[in-house]
Amino acid sequence: MDRPRRFRGPRPSGRLRGWGGVSAMAGACVLTAALTLLPLSHTAGTGQSQGTQRTATAVPAKADECQDPEASLRPSESDGPTIEKIKSRGHLIVGVDQNSYRWGYRNPATGAIEGFDIDLARAVAANIFGDRDAISFRAIPTNQRVGALENDTVDIVVRTMTINCDRIKQVAFSTAYFQAGQQVLAPRDSSITGYDSSLAGKRVCSAEGSTAYEALLVNSFGAKFKDEHDKQPGDEDQLTVPNQLDCLVRLQLGEVDAVVTDNALAASQAAQDPAVELRGKPFTTEYYGVAVKLGNDDLVRRVNHVLEGYRAGGADSPWMTAYKKWLRAGLPGITAPPAPKYKES
Repeated sequence: MDRPRRFRGPRPSGRLRGWGGVSAMAGACVLTAALTLLPLSHTAGTGQSQGTQRTATAVPAKADECQDPEASLRPSESDGPTIEKIKSRGHLIVGVDQNSYRWGYRNPATGAIEGFDIDLARAVAANIFGDRDAISFRAIPTNQRVGALENDTVDIVVRTMTINCDRIKQVAFSTAYFQAGQQVLAPRDSSITGYDSSLAGKRVCSAEGSTAYEALLVNSFGAKFKDEHDKQPGDEDQLTVPNQLDCLVRLQLGEVDAVVTDNALAASQAAQDPAVELRGKPFTTEYYGVAVKLGNDDLVRRVNHVLEGYRAGGADSPWMTAYKKWLRAGLPGITAPPAPKYKES
């Protein structure tokens, strides 16, 4: 479970509404039947609208370093050493979020973990075992997604993880399964207009190891987004947090003025709390992929095989069915998943 949050002041009026100020979900997190929680550590890690034209990413790579990070291995349903190991265990272990509404979250009414990412993870388990329930979920913070794979704590990570040039040096990715972009979330009565000069002097929250934090490093427009590391022992950072949902809580409490995160996640947060809204336009184009430990090529190819079938079927595809169920209300207008890209060899 996420570490306890230290509230530093009274709740501002007009906030903490909608989804019970996210406390309902936080309380539901104790219902962890098949969900194992990874311990938190405070170390920096690595971390939608459908369109055809791509904008520049926040941290562009040099042309000679990274031409096309979304290109993945060609699909295959053959069993390799990684798949055999998973089969011998009897279940797939998946790193997920349990706090992102509509993506990966605990339903407070049922205690079940649900969402768009969860449906995709179950499709992978169904392909390997013939049983979508042959799966074990482990909740991991944003800043521990890479470490969980490197340490073999999980087999795959399905957790709104952006594919980029830095991360492909640390983990392998499937083909893209969703298109997103960074955007600003702010209170409805805020003077902030988007990712622009209106952020000057404002306190902006982002998750450690996220592409949002990387974007702020490149251009913060004068915003305050870095924590001072001379606090008292036990004090939590206020502006950089392990999980992006912590930013919403700080926004609701008036401890920060805005949040920068993926618009796909921000749209779900705005659905939880009608006092906040997306401001401006997305200022990056990013793609989510299923992350796998480097070297586990047979598992990457198997996930890509699953994604081929998951996208197939047009408006009636499993992908579109999941989109309509979980995301369309907050992210309308998407008509298809992103097309896969494959490496030449």
